[in-house]
Parts: sequence; C-alpha cells; structure tokens
Amino acid sequence: MEVTHFGHSCVLLDTGAARLLIDPGNFSADFEGLTGIDAVLVTHQHPDHLDPERLPALLKANPQARLVVDSGTAGQLGATKIDVDPEIVEPGTAVQIGGARVEVLGGRHAVIHPDIPVIPNNAYLVDGTHLHPGDALTVVPAEPLEVLFLPTAAPWQKLSDAVTYLREVAPRTAVPIHQGILSVPGMYYGHFERLGPEQTTVQVLDPATPTRL
Repeated sequence: MEVTHFGHSCVLLDTGAARLLIDPGNFSADFEGLTGIDAVLVTHQHPDHLDPERLPALLKANPQARLVVDSGTAGQLGATKIDVDPEIVEPGTAVQIGGARVEVLGGRHAVIHPDIPVIPNNAYLVDGTHLHPGDALTVVPAEPLEVLFLPTAAPWQKLSDAVTYLREVAPRTAVPIHQGILSVPGMYYGHFERLGPEQTTVQVLDPATPTRL
C-alpha cells in the first residue's frame, strides 16, 4: 500500500483498489490539489483533523469521493458548504470503499482533561493492515498489524503513553503522526488559560525580550 503523509494526522492511503484520504485538518498542508480520491475519512470533529474551510474545495475537485465521518463530525457539518452527504459510521461496523475494506474501531476520543467533555472518535483499519487511530490509543484485533499511524504529541498524551501503545500494538512499521502540535504552542497555552485558576494570567514571553512581571 502506498502512503503519503501531508503533515500532522493527514495521510493518503492508495491501496491499489482505492485512494483514501484520512483527516485533512488545518495543521496539514498540500492535500488540496489531490484528485482521484475515493473517500475522505474523518476520525473526529477537531479542526486539526478536519479543516472546514478547505473541505469544500477538496470535495469539489473529487466529485466521486465519499465523505465518511463519525457522529460528532456529522453534527458540525451543517454550516459547511458541501454538496456531499456525509456517511456516519460507528465503531463495530465496516464499510467497503472501492476495493478497500475499512473497519471502524474505537469510539471515544482520549481524555484531555476531566473538565473537557469526551467526543466521539473513529479509528480506521484499512484492509486489516493499516490503522489510523485518530486521537485515541485504539488497539486492533489479534491479527498482526502492518502499519500503525502513531500519535506522537497531544494534550491528552505523554511520551510514555505512546511508547506503551507502540509496544502493545507491535506493528511491522510505525509512522509518527499528530506531530504538528509541536509547532503550535498555543494549543497547550490555550488549555492553561481555559482550565487554570481564575486569578492566574498565562503570559507567553517573546524570545530574548525582557518582560516585567
């Protein structure tokens, strides 16, 4: 299977029988010009996994493409100007796309913080060999896995979590994804601001700039 990584969690899987684009989000780049896509699959509703601003043009360039989403994403697509009806898939089901079989696993996003509601999250197992877990550490069934797209950095994950998950799944190949957050420090700072004490101000300092605090 041919795999192309467009940054963060966005990958294109070309099985030879179908071309599947997973999680075209706002931390990813250069997927806009793709054509010949059979389906766009979205693991969950967060914008780093689905960019609603670029989705309409992507689907317009691929009028034959199906849009396969979780239930949470489907509820947020009403304001997006797309001509494709999303197909909602649930964990425990499977969908045939062209000549590829996509099993839906998981079901819940990893916990970011107890004060943040947990949203749906689909993991997608393509042809029984390539697993994209979205934002969760979903373990596959017993058969050996060829490729695991391994979440690398996230507000809900420690390095030790990723290593433990990698050891548990034990794929032939691990492809690091979800690394775009490392270049967007505001992702973490925003959580500090929303979840920190009311009396605390989060002050981000400019590099090499003296600041009186």
